[in-house]
Parts: sequence; C-alpha cells; structure tokens
Amino acid sequence: MDRHFWPLLGLRVTTPRLELRLPDMELAEELAAVAADGVHDAANMPFTVPWTNASPQERGRATFQHVLGTIANWRPDNWTLSLAVLDGGKVVGRQDLTAVDFGVTREVTTGSWLGLAHQGQGVGTEMRAAAVHLAFEGLGARYATSSAMTDNAPSLGVSRKLGYRPDGLTVASVRGQAQTLQRLRLDRMAWRSHRSVPVRIEGLEQCRPLFGA
Repeated sequence: MDRHFWPLLGLRVTTPRLELRLPDMELAEELAAVAADGVHDAANMPFTVPWTNASPQERGRATFQHVLGTIANWRPDNWTLSLAVLDGGKVVGRQDLTAVDFGVTREVTTGSWLGLAHQGQGVGTEMRAAAVHLAFEGLGARYATSSAMTDNAPSLGVSRKLGYRPDGLTVASVRGQAQTLQRLRLDRMAWRSHRSVPVRIEGLEQCRPLFGA
C-alpha cells in the first residue's frame, strides 16, 4: 500500500537494539511464524483472550488476522497500533498501543508478546519503553496503562522497571476460570524519572491525524 494513503507504514520507533514498525505483508507473515513457534509455556495462559490456546497454524493465522484487523478497523477515536518488533532485522514479537478517544483522554494501553526464543534477554522491557516513549513524547499522552496476571512476574517486572504503579485489581474469565489481574498506571512524571532507553521516532508527523492527537 502507498504510504500516501496509509502513512503509518512509514512510522519507525527505534532503540539501540530494536526497531518497531507496522508490518507489511511480508513482516506480517514473519510475525505469524514467530507466534506459531510459541510465545509462552503451554501450561499457562497469560492473556485474557486465550488466542494462543490453539494449534501453531491457528496461532499464526490469528496473529496475521489481528494485524490486518487493526488496520481495517482503525478510527482516530478508536485505534490499535500493532507494531512488529525487530531485533537485528529479525521479527521477535509484537507491541500494541491502543486508545479510545485519545484526543480527550490522552491515555493509552499497552499489550505485547515475545517469541519464546527471545525471552529473558531484556527485549520486553526495551520494546515497552519504545511504545511508551511514542505515547508520551510523540503523541503527548498523560497516562499509559497496562495489566497482567498477578502471577505473571516477567510482565509485572517490566512495568516496575518503567515506573508503572499499581492501579487496583480486576477479575477476568479466562478459559472458564476466574483470574485476577493487576492493573498498572504510568504518568508522565514517573515516565520521565524512569527513562533509561534512548528512543528515536521517525515518520510521525504525517500520521498525527490518524491518532486523533
């Protein structure tokens, strides 16, 4: 697709190690392949929507459809920016940034996953740092929120490193079982005081109207 019609294809968020960008069809296929190879221990379900409770082919297909769906359903008052995360030019996971009525609330929500082969190497922290930098520095957000199962130590650890604070508990039904989630909130002051990853944003100006910013 021509970037004239969908300028988000030209958006780049980079750190010393990673590049985050909206996947084209080729990268969407690579992202699907990473998901098919597994993103968590099969004995656990860290997501409220159990999209990984499926065969490798179904996981890959769900990932591919998710990316295309976020583009098809995008509205300036209700959007999900679903970015492929590349490490050394290789797709390793996905980082989402979501907002409803962002122009009013100035609040975003993050969500992500990382391929099993790439976990435990600091990538999760760096890709979330890139996403919240885009939100606060790039789009002028006031808050970023997240949530994780109370027993999901890696995700909660990333949030602590970046300055998120507890924001209450909520209960979700996951695979027919009640699961408690810790809500988390990051404000601009806490973000500034916990910044440790250099981040560069390119191609944002022409995208601003799409974010309702």
